[in-house]
Amino acid sequence: MSRTPQGQRASLDKQPHEVAAMFDGVAARYDLTNTVLSFGQDRSWRRATRAALGLGPGDRVLDVGAGTGVSTEELSQPGAYAVGVDLSLGMLHAGKRSRPTVPLLAGDALRLPFADASFDAVTISFALRNVSDTDAALRELARVTRPGGRLVVCEFSTPVNPAFRTVYLSYLMRSLPAVARTVASNPEAYVYLAESIRAWPDQPALAGRIGATGWERVAWRNLTGGVVALHRATRRA
Repeated sequence: MSRTPQGQRASLDKQPHEVAAMFDGVAARYDLTNTVLSFGQDRSWRRATRAALGLGPGDRVLDVGAGTGVSTEELSQPGAYAVGVDLSLGMLHAGKRSRPTVPLLAGDALRLPFADASFDAVTISFALRNVSDTDAALRELARVTRPGGRLVVCEFSTPVNPAFRTVYLSYLMRSLPAVARTVASNPEAYVYLAESIRAWPDQPALAGRIGATGWERVAWRNLTGGVVALHRATRRA
C-alpha cells in the first residue's frame, strides 16, 4: 500500500490484494457513497447496462466486480439468472447482508471460477480499471462467454465536451475526495478512484483493446456526457 498523510490507499499498480483490501475498507457504506458522489446517476447507469445486455428470461449473465451485488440484482430483473463475482470479501459480506438471495461468489477477474462458454452475457461495471491486466481480463471474460454472447463494459470515461471535461476533472481531483470524507468509510480510497479515472483510456482506445481480445462488433454509447461509457461487443464464434 502507498501512504498519504490521511491514511492508506491502493496505488495505481493495482496489486490484487491491495485493491481487495481497499474495497474491504469502503464496503460498509459503498452503495450510499456511490449514490452521493454520482448525484444519483449510478441508478440510471445500472439500468442502461441491463438494457444494453438485452437480457431475457433464462439468460445466464455474469457480473464481474459485482461488489455488494446491487448491479447483479438489477441484471436479474428481466428473469435472467445473474451471478456476481468480486475479489473483495468485505464487499461480498456486505452484499450478503443486504441482498441474501443474490448469488455472489469470491473470484478474480483474471481467473474466473467457471467453465468455458458458461454464460450468455457478461458485464463488468466500474471494475475493469482496477484489474492489474486489462487485456487478460477481457480475454477471460470472452472465455466464459458462449460464441455470439454479449459483453457490456460500464466504466468511467472521457467527457466529450471540452468545457465540461475541464469542470469534471476539477471535480474528480478536488471536490470528489472532499465529499467522500463526509460520507465514505475510507475516504482515501476515493483519491485512488479519481486518479484511476483520469489515467483510464478514452472511448476509442478502450474499444480497440476490446476488439483485440476475442470480441467483435465493438461499439460504445456515452452516458452523462461521457462521464461513463457503455462499451458493447459480441463474442467471436
